[in-house]
Amino acid sequence: MMASIFLSRLTGLAREMVIAYIGGAGADVDAYQIAFVIPEILNHVVASGFLSVTFIPIFTAYLVRDKEDDGWAVFSTVLNSVGIILGVMILAAFMLAPRLIQVLAPGVQNPELAARAVRMTRIILPAQLLFFAGGMLMAVQFARERFFFPALAPLVYNLGIISGGLILGPWLGMEAFSWGVLCGAFVGNFLLQYWGARKAGMKWRMRVNLKHPDLKKYICLTLPLIIGLTMTFSTEIFLKYFGSFLPEGGISALNYAFRMMLMLVGLFGQAVGVASFPFLARLAAEKNFEQMNRLLDHSLRYLSLVIPLSVLLMVLRHEVVMIIFQRGRFDAAATELTARALLFLLVGSFGFAAQTIVVRGYYAIQNTLLPAIFGTLAVVMSLPLYWYGLRIAGISGVALAVTLSAVLQVLVLYGVWNKKSHNRGSRSVYALYGRMLLISAGIGFMLEAFKTILYRHVSDGSTITGSLIVIAVVTAAFFVMLAVAGYLFRVAEVEAMALKLVNRMTGRRTEVRGQKNK
Repeated sequence: MMASIFLSRLTGLAREMVIAYIGGAGADVDAYQIAFVIPEILNHVVASGFLSVTFIPIFTAYLVRDKEDDGWAVFSTVLNSVGIILGVMILAAFMLAPRLIQVLAPGVQNPELAARAVRMTRIILPAQLLFFAGGMLMAVQFARERFFFPALAPLVYNLGIISGGLILGPWLGMEAFSWGVLCGAFVGNFLLQYWGARKAGMKWRMRVNLKHPDLKKYICLTLPLIIGLTMTFSTEIFLKYFGSFLPEGGISALNYAFRMMLMLVGLFGQAVGVASFPFLARLAAEKNFEQMNRLLDHSLRYLSLVIPLSVLLMVLRHEVVMIIFQRGRFDAAATELTARALLFLLVGSFGFAAQTIVVRGYYAIQNTLLPAIFGTLAVVMSLPLYWYGLRIAGISGVALAVTLSAVLQVLVLYGVWNKKSHNRGSRSVYALYGRMLLISAGIGFMLEAFKTILYRHVSDGSTITGSLIVIAVVTAAFFVMLAVAGYLFRVAEVEAMALKLVNRMTGRRTEVRGQKNK
């Protein structure tokens, strides 16, 4: 799953590069981003994004009790019943798209931009039915602990978007990417997942039983998630809502920066969260809560590595954005705007990464109410940050509000989990994150000073060649500093990462201090 998500982030980055090349950071790309708001809300309402965390525990319980046929009956009931409801909602959203766009992006004053957003919204909307069906098909594969076909879904989806933009772009402009979304969803999220589910033994029946007790249980589990405001969902909506009040190109720059930050989060947080959840669900079904806490804390300790890596990307933000995006219609001004947003978004990257693990602890024990309540409270508390951030600092203020909201949410959710589960290992997790923050801050200041000195010896740092030299030298210095700091402050996670790299390069097998005794 880590390899898959890393590759999907790379193809996602390639997708953003193609979009930046064709549309830059202007009104057309803003319209394309706004076109996703209504589909994202529909996706949230039918809980397609939560299928793996709400349906897996229900389905797994049947597998544990050797009642597989009953499990497939529940699968068919949920898929058919919710699918019909979603189809009706898509039709209604298609008809009401112009009015909904006015409500969800009130800062848009350009009628032509709004019209383009409505047209692309209507193209993307049917893909939500494919995402929902694909989510159900992936959920049963996860429950069977099969990851191959679900791992292909984001790769094929991104390749579909890229192909649509490159093939149809010369005639349709940014609208071509919308058609790519629809095609990518059909192949990657539906056709491949149908094949994978069949190989996992899927038995689908054409049945609708609205009185089935597990359909009611599924609705009860997902309803808090639908009503509640999760971190990723609220961020996606708020970036467009508050970004619509920024000058043209603001939404685009925020989106480019957000996708870059999520690439780092996806490599660590999402990969660990998705892969560990079936095992958390099984431990919960076996009532082995002590082992659940150990697995949860161990995963969070591993994710602390996101903090120093985020600091490295903060220092190299301008160079990285320039190399990745600055070509075609994406100019130097767009690079500066995106790099500014990226700096503040990266501050909270560890919050996004940790949240992917923490919420799955709740979902594994089929408690969706508490994360929905406390997550929503944290989102509501962050709204003033968005308003003041927008008014005082523009795009930087909106990005900082995203960061503070993410950190606030994960601290609240993890604190409540520790209290309710009597998690004795949480103190070591807090201590590790505190040390990582201090170490990373020190490394960041030294790297920034080192980069300033380095630019005096690089002939032209504004070129791609100069930026690549700066990135290579600063990155090498970063890993040396991190390895030394990990050794001096006895941070086992950093030592393990450093030793793994050394062992790979030298072919030796050296253990972390104290690891053998443990």
